[in-house]
Amino acid sequence: LPAAAMLRLSLLAASIAGASAFSAPSFLPRAGARTAAVSGMQMQDRSYSMPFLSRPPALDGTMAGDVGFDPLGFSNYFDLKWLREAELKHGRICMLGCLGFITQEKIQ
Repeated sequence: LPAAAMLRLSLLAASIAGASAFSAPSFLPRAGARTAAVSGMQMQDRSYSMPFLSRPPALDGTMAGDVGFDPLGFSNYFDLKWLREAELKHGRICMLGCLGFITQEKIQ
């Protein structure tokens, strides 16, 4: 293949890989798919993320990506929407902090 065709193919592959980052993963369990190989009575009160812990009552699988991961029990004391908003805010602040580290390294 000529160099121009290889460049086009590599750009196409990179854009497909970048676009797939924004799609939902197919391996997460759905809200209605809570029946597995274990009987319903055993897995009814257990978390999918940590099967040795009980499932928090607020995490019932209605939110995207909810697999019952709350080992410290924050969902028992705080509103779930507030916790979700706080997690997004802290993630964005961390991204700005990383950008600051990179900027300082390039400037000096």
